[in-house]
Amino acid sequence: MGKTNPFGVILVLFLVLGDGCGAKPMYSWRLIHRFSDEARSLWVSRGESGGGNKTTSWPEKKSFGHMRMLLGNDLKRQRLRLGAQNQLLVTSQGGRTINYGNDMGWLHYTWIDIGTPNNSFLVALDTGSDMFWVPCDCIECAPLSLSYYNMLVLPCVWGIYSAGKRTREYSPSHSSSSKHIPCSHELCEMGPNCDTPKAHCPYTVNYLSDDTSSSGFLFEDLLHLASVGGDKQQNSVQASIIIGCGSKQTGQYLDGIAPDGVMGLGPGDISVPSLLAKSGLIPHSFSFCYDKSYSGRLYFGDQGPSSQKSTSLLQLKGNSLAYIVEVETYCVGSFCLNQTGYKAQVDTGSSFTYLPVRAMNKLLLRQANATRITIQGFENCYKARALKVPNIPSMKLVFSMNQSLVIENPMFHIADDQGGLYCLGIQRIDGDIGLIGQNFFMGYRIVFDWEKLKLGWSNSNCQDIASDDEIHSNPPPSDASPNPLPTNEQQQNPRGHAVPPAVAGKAPPKPSAAYRRLSPIGIIS
Repeated sequence: MGKTNPFGVILVLFLVLGDGCGAKPMYSWRLIHRFSDEARSLWVSRGESGGGNKTTSWPEKKSFGHMRMLLGNDLKRQRLRLGAQNQLLVTSQGGRTINYGNDMGWLHYTWIDIGTPNNSFLVALDTGSDMFWVPCDCIECAPLSLSYYNMLVLPCVWGIYSAGKRTREYSPSHSSSSKHIPCSHELCEMGPNCDTPKAHCPYTVNYLSDDTSSSGFLFEDLLHLASVGGDKQQNSVQASIIIGCGSKQTGQYLDGIAPDGVMGLGPGDISVPSLLAKSGLIPHSFSFCYDKSYSGRLYFGDQGPSSQKSTSLLQLKGNSLAYIVEVETYCVGSFCLNQTGYKAQVDTGSSFTYLPVRAMNKLLLRQANATRITIQGFENCYKARALKVPNIPSMKLVFSMNQSLVIENPMFHIADDQGGLYCLGIQRIDGDIGLIGQNFFMGYRIVFDWEKLKLGWSNSNCQDIASDDEIHSNPPPSDASPNPLPTNEQQQNPRGHAVPPAVAGKAPPKPSAAYRRLSPIGIIS
């Protein structure tokens, strides 16, 4: 059988059988150049010309036209391989992220624009799930952020990015660029339950946190982005993505967590990074930067600096996809604990870090020369007056090849009239898979590179990738067309098999802490 390659070769597969003595069969590929006489015969037998359409004439060998076609194929191939290397994408409003603290579940949020005309939403960012959904044609939704949280309409809370924002429900009927996703679509997980293939694809995402879920129907619409970095002129980019029209929310989503929706950044095929990558806009990679003031940046297509440290991302058995790493050991101060290796999911939707019980039991803050207090679920708390900041030991996670992630201050401060407490931001979790939450990433640029199956990290103040002056959102040319959704062929996994979309809640071993609203025990400083 044969398989055509638009960049110049036809692959013909032969099965070479063994000699009958138990030898395994071998597979052999014969390469045929696209513009060879043999290939021409093949195209003619199919009633095609092979030049991209039936009207294209076959190029004469070694002619200028022949060489020009070869050059065109080379350039196309180079654009796919290298075009996005230095060109990053951010949300059209700059890609800034912010953490509003306990009022909004300690999650990181960013402003996004979707639809035509564009509509703004302050969505929560979560690497532990894949679905991107917003409140839409609501049956049961939380109040939208700007009608519910006074802090979001105060001037200068978030620079120019929060001033004057107006949010409302997303309504596909009011967006000229929206399209129904049918049940026959590759990414319609609930398609087998539909009455007909042409029916509108429903979705339900269960987050396994106090019966928290979002449900509705899937639509295709435009996500407005801006290019940044590289040598190209910075312009706006309109990319077709899949949006969950979330008409019904339950659990924590009705209590003020992510009132404008969630952008899942997981590795599943339906996530925004996956769709941008399979459309050819970026590598399948993005970075999430956390500065020490609880704000940061989100960059699509970022594969990190060459100087970054990294460790391998593991692929779990089965259909669940998540960012999983292998932690070989962890250290407190200069003391490293033996036999404490475990697998952990990297989850930006989790406020704190969770160790499996067997690993947590070996965690001893030997350098903390103070009386330990247990309060409101936190096992390792100390009076601030007794535990001076300079004496708080650092921690580090050690991965393969001795790559280490240093957590300068694993404690958080709870203020009160007694001077407050310092508590260790690490909890126990059942099972064998831990969670590395956002509290371990402060001061780092974290790169989630699913293309190379690497998690990278480097110290960053979140301004060293691109400054605000470099981010532009100029309107696209009037004749510019939005980037379409990847075709069914593009949805195929580059490793050779189709991967069903992950469903949030299947991957995490336990609900992310971020989806539990913490008791108001104080303000983290």
